[in-house]
Amino acid sequence: MVDQERIAEIATYYRALDEGAILRHHFRHADEEGGLWYIEAVPDRGELIVIKQAELTSVGQLHRYSWEHLEDERGGLTDQAIDPAEDPLEAIPAEDFQRVWTR
Repeated sequence: MVDQERIAEIATYYRALDEGAILRHHFRHADEEGGLWYIEAVPDRGELIVIKQAELTSVGQLHRYSWEHLEDERGGLTDQAIDPAEDPLEAIPAEDFQRVWTR
């Protein structure tokens, strides 16, 4: 059974980060299957927290995750902070992220 109260708490946290963000970072990552991941992250307590992520699969399917849609049968918004110095991420302009996110 899914804990609806916990899900609501998580969504509230990500929503507050999204709505209160002054500084946003955008990244892209290619996965082993040929898909591209687009990420929007904001700083929180010394870490970069992913608040939006979009997967564009190798066959052109788009899956989006944010506080409004945390997860589904294909995946979900990561709950891990990212570290651009350690993670294989490419910084991209906000416009590149938005072009995919609003597709």
